[in-house]
Amino acid sequence: MMEKVVGGIPGRFEFLEHMSDVYVRAYGKSIIELFENSGLALFEAMTDTSKISGSVERLVEAEGFDLESLLYKWLENLLVLYYAERVMCSQVEVWEFKIERKEAGEEYRIRGACRGEVFNPSIHEARVEIKSPTYSLMRILKDVDQWMAYFVLDI
Repeated sequence: MMEKVVGGIPGRFEFLEHMSDVYVRAYGKSIIELFENSGLALFEAMTDTSKISGSVERLVEAEGFDLESLLYKWLENLLVLYYAERVMCSQVEVWEFKIERKEAGEEYRIRGACRGEVFNPSIHEARVEIKSPTYSLMRILKDVDQWMAYFVLDI
């Protein structure tokens, strides 16, 4: 089944047609780049990130029990940053990606930063308000030369 592309940033992520929410297909040459592009897609759904300066930097980290739970928490923590401080990011960078074996299973951790500025509706385009990431249709795939993530953002 071919999904219809309705926007995005070529080579980084695409917005796919969805009846009621924002459906994203993100790409990365590495798992780190995949998480960076997924984070950028979250903000691009809400505004034109090319118009956002990188004057404010915030640290972001997340933990999960597998790749999907880690992606969910990563997107959720980026979104919490927006709702807590109104910081809209135009750059998302991952510094550290770790998988550790624990007694209860594996623990996935990611650390990085995002750069942006405080959202100002008189300057920045307001697109949609994202309520949260979801596990709906979420999957992370690896082929020979790239990673892909599919996920839905609830609006």
